[in-house]
Amino acid sequence: MRLDICYRTKFAFDAPVRESQNEMRACPISDERQQLLSYRVIVEPSARMLSFTDYWGTRVDHFGVTDAHAALEVIAEASVETQDPPPVATGPPLDTLKVPGFRDRHEEFLKRSPHTDWNEDLAQAARSLAEANGSNVTSAVMEVNQFVGDKLSYEPGSTEIGEPIADIAAKGVGVCQDYAHLAVALCRSIGIPARYVSGYLFSSDDRTGSIDGDLVRVQTHAWFEAAVPGLGWLPLDPTNQLAVGRQHVKIGHGRDYDDVPPLRGVYSGPGAPTLEASVEIRQMDPTRPPRASMQPALLRPVQAPRTRQQQEQQQQQ
Repeated sequence: MRLDICYRTKFAFDAPVRESQNEMRACPISDERQQLLSYRVIVEPSARMLSFTDYWGTRVDHFGVTDAHAALEVIAEASVETQDPPPVATGPPLDTLKVPGFRDRHEEFLKRSPHTDWNEDLAQAARSLAEANGSNVTSAVMEVNQFVGDKLSYEPGSTEIGEPIADIAAKGVGVCQDYAHLAVALCRSIGIPARYVSGYLFSSDDRTGSIDGDLVRVQTHAWFEAAVPGLGWLPLDPTNQLAVGRQHVKIGHGRDYDDVPPLRGVYSGPGAPTLEASVEIRQMDPTRPPRASMQPALLRPVQAPRTRQQQEQQQQQ
């Protein structure tokens, strides 16, 4: 599936601000399931931009506006080719999660994080799910995914970033970020490494994953991936209970939302901002050439920090 994506964010300040510094994570990655064909960023007012790959392997576009400004608009355009992953294979026994080498390689995705700090009630629920499925890792992850879909009802604006995941589970309502955080917390509580994924979903309804036409206007989306010994990372979308496939476009992953926020920044001045953000995704004819890659003239690559994969490769040499 060929998808053209336009991610747009606009800040309007009620009084001019002197300076703003920002970093954006909106560029899709290239991996075994998707291929980035083109990508460009447009900033108004224009700004010098530095691009690098962060520790988790996500592209970061950093830019600062030093002149006084009352508005800031950022547009990221991408063309991506996606495909469905292979069928999910039967997983190994849960005991394989205790193998020292496996735990060491995934240590960062086994620990609690600010948005995935589970309590005993959640841990007990996860243990019950795992025990009910014959101690199979893949089955346990699939049960967690379904449990989260049953536990939460999708309600925009019902939660705020930073609200404890145990409180969200108790309320029973949330948005895609909450679904992903709850799934990650449940997996980690029983020793299954899991990570939060930020991306886009080609869907006219975030709750069901349904498609109506070739053009949709949505927001950024979130799901999770669980590490299965011998099989790699298993991606699942608990919000709409669909397998992650051609409709999903991955930007990056991390321990939780704080590692892959779409846009983060600070500004200096008395102005209070209002924010408008949207994502427009269009399914394109695969025979047409992709949108031309037009990187800003001031884009300068900088030395990237080593990703976790690079560190592991160095240790093995």
